[in-house]
Amino acid sequence: MMLYYAPAVLMEQAMQMSPEDRLKGMEPWMAWMYGVGDALVDGGTPLEGGMNVSKSGSTPSNREVTGYSILQAEDMDSARALLVDHPHLDWGPGVEIEVHQMTPMGM
Repeated sequence: MMLYYAPAVLMEQAMQMSPEDRLKGMEPWMAWMYGVGDALVDGGTPLEGGMNVSKSGSTPSNREVTGYSILQAEDMDSARALLVDHPHLDWGPGVEIEVHQMTPMGM
């Protein structure tokens, strides 16, 4: 599973773009998705408004998670290779992708 992170100011700027400019901005993403082919199991969706929940209550998340995708790869090195030219990484400072291995529950 990939989690996309970006500073809130970048997301605010993206939301202020015209629909045409947002669509044009998706072109590199679509090219990346097409390029990784079947390795992309779920293209995911943008995320916002995160919340931390614990037994003592909930608070707004201070983690700037902006979306997720799910890849299928042999190992973490293979997953990392699929992300080398990911367009999210071109957004600017403070932008990153975090990758986690999903493991079976063992039931």
